Amino acid sequence: MQENPKTHPENHLAKESSPYLLQHKNNPVDWYPWGTAALKKAKAEDKPIFLSIGYSACHWCHVMEHESFEDEGIAKLLNENFVCIKVDREERPDIDQIYMNAVVAMRGQGGWPLNVFLTPDQEFFFGGTYWPPKARMGMPGFDQVLIGTLNAFKNKREEVVNQSKKITEFLNQSHDAADAQGQAKPLDDAMLIMAAHSLENGFDFQNGGFGDKPKFPHAMQLSFLIRLARRWSRRQTPPKDTLTSMVKLNLQKMAWGGIYDHLGGGFARYSVDEHWLVPHFEKMLYDNSLLTTSYVDMFQFSGDTFYENVARETLDYILHDLTDETGAFYSTEDADSEGVEGKFYVWQKAEIEAAIDDEIAPLFCDFYHVTEHGNFEEANILNQTESLEAFAKNRKLDPTELATKFQQAKAALLKIRNLRIRPGLDDKVLVNWNALAITAMARAGAAFNEPRYTAAAGKAAAFVLDTLRREDGRLLHTWRNGNAKLDAYLDDYAGMMVALLTLYQTDFNERWIDEAAGLAKQMVAHFSDDPSGAFYFTADDHEQLIARVKDFQDSSVPSGNALAATGLQMLGRLTGQDQWLERSNKVISAGLNLMRRAPMAAGQMLIAAENMLDQNYELVLMGPTKESVASSLAELRSHFLPNVTLICRTDDNTAARSTLVDEVLSGKKLLNGQVTIYVCQNHTCKKPVSGEAEVLAAIKDVAERVDMLTIGE
Repeated sequence: MQENPKTHPENHLAKESSPYLLQHKNNPVDWYPWGTAALKKAKAEDKPIFLSIGYSACHWCHVMEHESFEDEGIAKLLNENFVCIKVDREERPDIDQIYMNAVVAMRGQGGWPLNVFLTPDQEFFFGGTYWPPKARMGMPGFDQVLIGTLNAFKNKREEVVNQSKKITEFLNQSHDAADAQGQAKPLDDAMLIMAAHSLENGFDFQNGGFGDKPKFPHAMQLSFLIRLARRWSRRQTPPKDTLTSMVKLNLQKMAWGGIYDHLGGGFARYSVDEHWLVPHFEKMLYDNSLLTTSYVDMFQFSGDTFYENVARETLDYILHDLTDETGAFYSTEDADSEGVEGKFYVWQKAEIEAAIDDEIAPLFCDFYHVTEHGNFEEANILNQTESLEAFAKNRKLDPTELATKFQQAKAALLKIRNLRIRPGLDDKVLVNWNALAITAMARAGAAFNEPRYTAAAGKAAAFVLDTLRREDGRLLHTWRNGNAKLDAYLDDYAGMMVALLTLYQTDFNERWIDEAAGLAKQMVAHFSDDPSGAFYFTADDHEQLIARVKDFQDSSVPSGNALAATGLQMLGRLTGQDQWLERSNKVISAGLNLMRRAPMAAGQMLIAAENMLDQNYELVLMGPTKESVASSLAELRSHFLPNVTLICRTDDNTAARSTLVDEVLSGKKLLNGQVTIYVCQNHTCKKPVSGEAEVLAAIKDVAERVDMLTIGE
């Protein structure tokens, strides 16, 4: 990430590791990082705190920096009257979460940059998002906001303090209402059916996606709908085909639109229009990881290689542009390059015509809607509105030959694009986002039989476990340039549990199960709220802020509690230990109200709930060699079986073995020295079968039984 090149003397952010904070180190604002020095200063000088929260790829954060935080007059007003603190929301989601909740409660909506005013005791009394430096277009100027809040703090102090204490009280109580258990209406298939109806009502059946513009990807909701469609009765409403078509349309329109990078792979953060054409150009690791998982799901569900190709291109983008030499994954690429949003990605028609073959250029421009006038600020964002096969058929061209020529054209354009100045890179490593990427890589490695993705997942997992740890084994949240810091949050622990257990079922390295079990124990010991069964976002020994929150609602990433429910469920089924399943069920029960009230905000929890209600299978596959189980694994992975848990061990695997796996395999053995499978449900196993043909038949039987399961009957 490019840092602010201005020569103004460095402020207190100069020694930080966050690229976002370092962007502000030369601002004339006397920024402090969140910490003891700034908080003590506010109390000692009895000054209000101006807390500004953002992240490196945030376009309007950059705008406000250039307009206001680089302005000498505004800086003087801030420095003389406030203690100014800058926070990277990706490093400190706990701080961001608290004060975002406060702004949303006060104003009805939030966003970034998040700019809030606090008492010296860190209690919120006013806040908002972006303000221009001077009043315009009905918005107050930032200078007016500063003068107004300062006046309130000085001249209406008692009123400010009373209001701030009420807000703090609300922040500490609101999560208790959110996780209140709805025992009068227990979890059942009817709730899942209701959620499907709600998602259908909010779906755009013309353009794909949910709601109007701007359009955000909702990967967890799509994965939930795929799971539901798998066992949706044809007598249900909406019809089974409607659920499937919703997901297919959404995934297709995103991959065809400008939100997708047709040259380099990967998705931008969101589309500013309802057609997925004009993106907000930043690329986030979490979006690309979550969307990859949805495309893998749909590939396994449908068998259509379109979804495989998009997933592969997206993962290859991550490996090429967002991967550190250690194997860990970076966070973000910015929307801006050379100070202009999207400049790196857009094209003039003449540039394309000069770069590729004269014969193919008109077809390429026609297919990707490239014109002289452009579709974005007099330039062109590549996008398609039909399949290449349909395009070729309408022009009586051979689709295979045309695809080859288009690939050559895209390679030529990508070579030229790579000579441009790239958008800024936020190269910090976040555990929770890496967990999502590991999960996606592992899922794709198995589904596509692609060792590159499996190896990448394993390397990243090992890096996190070996590097982002305290001496006592507890996780740390972030790493950059050799420095790991900040105690991990709930979604770090829970996300890594899901990642490791997904990875185990891809490469069968038993270390991952042991590590996941260890993380589960640490999570329960330090994050649990025993009365509800749910988990706090911060640990019991974390820095004490004005509120300790339990998050159930998905944001752009799955909520910590939803990931915890998912990971504990996986761990219980893999190890046969019901204690983990019981804890998972408690978390899901605590999220019932949210799932009923706002399914759009509970995609990951709905996935966990659907899996808990489904008829789950546990398969134990054993063989003399890795080669002996290869065809069985290929058959298993050719089906979409999210409710099947797999333990696999072969005699030629000499790596360290887990006692947890030993317990699962107790009493189970190879029959006749051949590949053997045990098919189990609820810790009860059928008679094992052996021999390649017999094992393949048993797997197909499980797949057929899963396909026959229906919901709500």
